[in-house]
Amino acid sequence: MTSDTGIDPTVPPSGTGCVECDAADGWWFHLRRCASCGHVGCCDSSPGQHATGHYRSTGHPVVQSFEPGEEWYWDYATSEVRESGPELAPPGSHPADQPSPGPAGRVPADWASTLHR
Repeated sequence: MTSDTGIDPTVPPSGTGCVECDAADGWWFHLRRCASCGHVGCCDSSPGQHATGHYRSTGHPVVQSFEPGEEWYWDYATSEVRESGPELAPPGSHPADQPSPGPAGRVPADWASTLHR
């Protein structure tokens, strides 16, 4: 991927969790990081689906997994997964001790039954 995709490898992530879920005391399944502006949002399996919402509101098409050990990218504009791309500014994931789903203390006991599939 190149700079013409809107990726800015110098921008750090917005935090360690989904911006919108944190603001509403919500929870997420997995996290995605916008490769343009660093916004961290929750994945489409999560109740809020905030990463996709961020794409729809901003037009920023490329996200990278924000899960430990994962480096793949997703391009909303082409609906394609990419196994690699530029290294983004650290950190490359949420803290390894942050559970998934997370964050600790906000995940309901019936969380699996509320996932979007």
